[in-house]
Order: sequence, then C-alpha cells, then structure tokens
Amino acid sequence: MQQSPDIEIRSGPWDIVEIQDFLRNAVIPMRLATRGEKWPLVQSLWFLFEGSALWFCTQQDSVVARRLESNPRCAFEVAGDNPPYRGVRGRGVASLDTELAAGLLERLLSHYQVDPESSLASWLQSRLDNEVAIRIDNLVLSSWDYSSRMSR
Repeated sequence: MQQSPDIEIRSGPWDIVEIQDFLRNAVIPMRLATRGEKWPLVQSLWFLFEGSALWFCTQQDSVVARRLESNPRCAFEVAGDNPPYRGVRGRGVASLDTELAAGLLERLLSHYQVDPESSLASWLQSRLDNEVAIRIDNLVLSSWDYSSRMSR
C-alpha cells in the first residue's frame, strides 16, 4: 500500500492517493471530536485538505478553539450521509494560527461554493478579527467504502 511520510494509514481499502483525492474533493463538513473536562464534543466544520493536513477556521473564543488550544489531540470523520457509505476517519494534532485565517476562510468559501457577495460570506468575513485557522496534522487514518456491497 502506498504511504505518505506525513500520514499513517491504519486500515481500509484506500491507498494514500485515494484518501487524498477523497479528502480534497469532499464538499461535506468534517465531524471533529475534541476532549473536554467531562465530555467529548463533536462539531461539524467546513474543512480543506491541503498538503498532508486538514484545515478549518473558527472563532478564537469558540469552544472548539479553546479545547484544541488546551489539548491539541482530536479525532475526525469525513463521510457523507447518503449511500454508498464511504469515508475517512482518523486522529491528529491541531495547531492554531491567526495569521492564516483570512486566506483560509476565502479558500473555504470557494471550496464550499459560497457566493462571495452573499450575506453568509459577508457575515463570516466581518468576523475576521477574531478568526483562527486550525491545522490538523500528524494524521493517522482509516478509510471505508461500502460501495461494492451496496450496489448489489
């Protein structure tokens, strides 16, 4: 199985190229799990896969940003809700960077096909002063694809 020096593949039918293609082309939110003092939190977030990392933006004072700042270990899943069921899940380590937030937000809006003149785009861009880019790297991934089972 083809590997990447920056990504460990634990299991699943897809090699590194198939995983990268799936993550680059996915236009669905990533479900991100972070650790809290008492309970984990799962949130759905727009993301990009660039290089060997997952990227997303959020407000610096959001629960997810505060949790990742105190404990950068997280888990995630990228999978559609409709058949055929397939996707990628894994874990990684997050780092926060306020300097990259504006450029990343612009790329996220484009990737998720948000009209740059829309009220949603204007509202998100109006909050850039408090936005932070979050990079998840040191990825350990598993894939699954039930397409062949579901096409019968």
